[in-house]
Amino acid sequence: MYEKSGLTRPELDSLFGLTDEEFRAEGSLVVIGPLATDDMIGPIVEHLEKAGLAYYDDFFELSGNWPDWLQIYAG
Repeated sequence: MYEKSGLTRPELDSLFGLTDEEFRAEGSLVVIGPLATDDMIGPIVEHLEKAGLAYYDDFFELSGNWPDWLQIYAG
């Protein structure tokens, strides 16, 4: 969905100041984060929705202060 929406890595990096550690593509999963502040979540969600992506079907937000021992696997 990411490529079909017309979004590009340089565009997202430029708009939201993402670093290499904050934008990763792993297989068919694109991971944005951890973000510098939670204030960035709203603008990113809005931008993704304007690009035609649907919240939860195409992307979701998983915020929180997770302990180091917790690992999440998604695919």
